[in-house]
Amino acid sequence: MNSPVHGIPSSGAEITNISSHGLWLLSNDHEYFLSYEDFPWFKDAPVGKILNIQEPSPGHFYWPDLDVDLGVDTIEHPERYPLQAK
Repeated sequence: MNSPVHGIPSSGAEITNISSHGLWLLSNDHEYFLSYEDFPWFKDAPVGKILNIQEPSPGHFYWPDLDVDLGVDTIEHPERYPLQAK
């Protein structure tokens, strides 16, 4: 078993499913649903770019290929965060 290289963030987050309605993200034994209605950046994105997810710190998710940063609170309560991009 190899350990991550010191200084390089490792990610326990993974995308477990992508559907026509949104995607499911698993992190720390909790699964979150991100609908395309609330998170439109993922709707037409290539699968490979959606699957390339990082969790630089607990509860903070980053998709470098899409330049999307989301926190758990944003995912659980998208109504509190108006969309900044179209």
